[in-house]
Amino acid sequence: MQIRMKTSETELKHLLIAWLAISFAFAVVLRGWHGLNFFLVFGISAITVGFAFIFHELAHKVVAQKYGAWSEFRMAPFMLLVAILTAFMGFIFAAPGAVMIINPYLTREESGKIAIAGPMMNVALAFLFLPLAFSTYGLPKQIGEFGVMINAWLAVFNMIPISVLDGRKVMAWDKQVYGVAVGIAIVVLVMSMMI
Repeated sequence: MQIRMKTSETELKHLLIAWLAISFAFAVVLRGWHGLNFFLVFGISAITVGFAFIFHELAHKVVAQKYGAWSEFRMAPFMLLVAILTAFMGFIFAAPGAVMIINPYLTREESGKIAIAGPMMNVALAFLFLPLAFSTYGLPKQIGEFGVMINAWLAVFNMIPISVLDGRKVMAWDKQVYGVAVGIAIVVLVMSMMI
């Protein structure tokens, strides 16, 4: 099956701004990490956190479009500002935006599958970063370790079944699927803490 992702100039602009803002916020928090200069930390943040965020959102988008829904990412400018401001305080509160989905005829199952796509993309990305985490070289190893960790945390966090988080829609669709997905995310998170 061929997947064609429909996008717009507005969406691409929102994704780029959110990617840069969230990468900057994490670079501020991680500045001096492993003695690296700010620009190198920003690059690592853009690869790890940036990919985690972008691919999480695009996973929602692709599945939503598969079900015939209009879906595009929209940044939340105020929340991006909050992420940057909190970063200067030493922590991050990040909610950079979300994929807006319009299709009044989505079933509970379709909504659940759209929701679970994001956290499971983070699980897949954690495994993609894993080989780097076992590298013998400094920088690739650090990228791998942080890539596994941030994706594992995002997967677990997004599966919390409250408010606008993905877990609420997944649990409303199928509690068994929810349990398996949470179990996988927790295993990956525990694995990330052991490397």
